[in-house]
Amino acid sequence: MQAAADVPRTPDAFHSYDPRIVPIADRVLAGQRLDFNDGLALYSSPDVLAVGWLANYVRERLHGDVTYFNVNRHINPTNVCVAACKLCAFGRKKGDPHGYTMALEEAWQTAASGYSEAVTEFHIVGGLHPDLPIEYFLDLVRGLKQRFPKVHIKAFTMVEVAFLARRAKLSIEDTLKKMREAGVDSMPGGGAEIFSARVRSIICDHKIDGNEWLETARLAHKMGFKSNATMLYGHIENDEDRVDHLLKLRAVQDETGGFQTFIPLAFHPENTPLDHLPVTTGLTDIRQIAVSRLLLDNFAHIKAYWQMLTPKIAQIALRFGADDLDGTVVEEKIYHDAGATTPQGMTRKELCRLITEAGRIPVERDTLYHPVTRTEDSFTVVV
Repeated sequence: MQAAADVPRTPDAFHSYDPRIVPIADRVLAGQRLDFNDGLALYSSPDVLAVGWLANYVRERLHGDVTYFNVNRHINPTNVCVAACKLCAFGRKKGDPHGYTMALEEAWQTAASGYSEAVTEFHIVGGLHPDLPIEYFLDLVRGLKQRFPKVHIKAFTMVEVAFLARRAKLSIEDTLKKMREAGVDSMPGGGAEIFSARVRSIICDHKIDGNEWLETARLAHKMGFKSNATMLYGHIENDEDRVDHLLKLRAVQDETGGFQTFIPLAFHPENTPLDHLPVTTGLTDIRQIAVSRLLLDNFAHIKAYWQMLTPKIAQIALRFGADDLDGTVVEEKIYHDAGATTPQGMTRKELCRLITEAGRIPVERDTLYHPVTRTEDSFTVVV
């Protein structure tokens, strides 16, 4: 990894025609924390290149030119869901002819079908099924661990954990203990959406509220789980909602240190009840990456999720604060059901080319950001 001292940019190179950005730049270059008003200024500034410069400065100070990716496999065991979120094109009600629930053998076979590249991670999320007991999900994880003992299992969002706990009449802590005993290694960051109660009441009122999401994450971290964190942007939220969301994540990270990566998720309105909304622009996407990098000073990594941004925008994001492109994925249902036109998967070679052409250095990682060295169909994690 390129050392911080080798970062090619210098503070003297910064300039902005927006007077609001100059004092923010002084604080960023001094390594000082930004506040709520700084976040609003970053979102509203017309000088997006200056915002991007600052985010790239922080990114290179932390990671040099290194850009991470992993070889992973997404598994969505069911799309049957009790919720009726306006943001979602994935979920189906029980009895819907387009609903599905994998038998355990089918789920294990789905995992195996993407194993030829020696995946290091299974990423498991799904709907809030009204009938599946918690044992279905625990058995799913146990079966994967038995069949693929070297693969890290990143499973079940804070929303899913809270739902399973209620259905099983368990505490969150006891549910997390059962997950850990079954073989869950870490947790994804989905379901956070936007923490604003006003927005949540419109787009996802069937889910746990923002405070419950944060509290579940806090408990998981204190029990030793690492997790990711997300924010869904580009729907009915405003800049105040976005800044509030980021600062609430930052506060939990100050307390627990359990978040590994922040992933801004661009809303895809197609096939949702909010399909009258426009899709995000490339400018909005790269600004969101940059503001996230600047406000989340205690997060090690910012991910440009290429499946939602498109590979081209994700490349640009590597110069606007992002240091991770996610992984090979193989198959991804949730955002493609919402109209994403990106490929379902990408090879290691393709990801490395995207990163290299952006002037960065590709480094394959495992879920916990340990470098991976690979030969043919095997891999070694360097701890």
